[in-house]
Amino acid sequence: MPVQALDSYYLALTLLITVGYQLSGFFIAYTLQFDKITDFTGGSNFFILALVTLLCGGTYHTRNVVASVFVMVWAVRIAGFLLFRVLKTGSDGRFDDIRKHFFKFLAFWIAQIFWVWIVSLPVTILNSPAISDVGNGGSDPSFGTSRDIAGIVLWSLGLFIEATADIQKYRFKTSKSSPKNQPINTGLWAWSRNPPYFGEMMCWWGIWILCLSPSTNGSLSSSARSAQYAAILSPIFTVVYVAPASHLLSLKIRISSILMFASGLPTSTKPQAQRYYLKSYGPDARPEDADVWDRYKAHLRRTSVLIPIPPVLYKFLPTFIKKTVLFDFPMYQFNEQKDGPRACKEASKTSEQ
Repeated sequence: MPVQALDSYYLALTLLITVGYQLSGFFIAYTLQFDKITDFTGGSNFFILALVTLLCGGTYHTRNVVASVFVMVWAVRIAGFLLFRVLKTGSDGRFDDIRKHFFKFLAFWIAQIFWVWIVSLPVTILNSPAISDVGNGGSDPSFGTSRDIAGIVLWSLGLFIEATADIQKYRFKTSKSSPKNQPINTGLWAWSRNPPYFGEMMCWWGIWILCLSPSTNGSLSSSARSAQYAAILSPIFTVVYVAPASHLLSLKIRISSILMFASGLPTSTKPQAQRYYLKSYGPDARPEDADVWDRYKAHLRRTSVLIPIPPVLYKFLPTFIKKTVLFDFPMYQFNEQKDGPRACKEASKTSEQ
């Protein structure tokens, strides 16, 4: 028997749960001044929302169970990995500048509230009585539609890419035999400079498509169909706003919008380029590192910024194609003439302190 909680789409219920859970995490992290639970709280929140809405909905249709389990598996994977990583390192340097500032740190957690709630919308709405309670206007078309299959394939490939890339990057950074002064360029990272972002985008497009069949193959009211279609905000938000290779600041950084225009690619690609530029031209540059920047530029020319493409093919593509169709936008690029002098000046000030 479905539970009617505040509204028939579980929007208010999931928002209240997310606000309470995240603010609790904030007060613990701020009071104790540590990073052990920050990313874990974000990832585990997805698990909680998927489980709660599935149980409250009480309609254990195959599609609902599969979509909910997919979200929970993704959440366990990313929350577990990030918790393991921060336990190994002891702290997360990305929070050093805001951890002690109440409102700056709170702003991060508020952003995490919106991230979790919006990205969870497809499964939240699918599990709600308005969509899945067949006895009250809902719909449950037979599982196995083309959208079900497409969603499962997209999610599976995305999870494989995201998890594999995270493991490869972690091993590269912790291995003493890894080459210094150059980015990882093996495994999936040889085909893409940001494979975890690409994999996460695939996961959430897959979830949205998987949840959509009640509207496309069933019989729902116009308002219910509109709610399901509106849940496309989830993968769009993922693409535009980014988390977490790094994850908001780890996690949020990795979801598509997030990943493409806010905290993901913009906060990983350009700063990384600046580090390699300073290796060759910064105030502390060493003669033996003179070619670091040139080698990094060669890496950029042969490695796609997002979509995995064989280097032997990518390096011969026209620059116009790379900067438009393949998403290597100017905002991701470090301009030697414009950004170089500024970076050297800032590095000099830091060295003098």
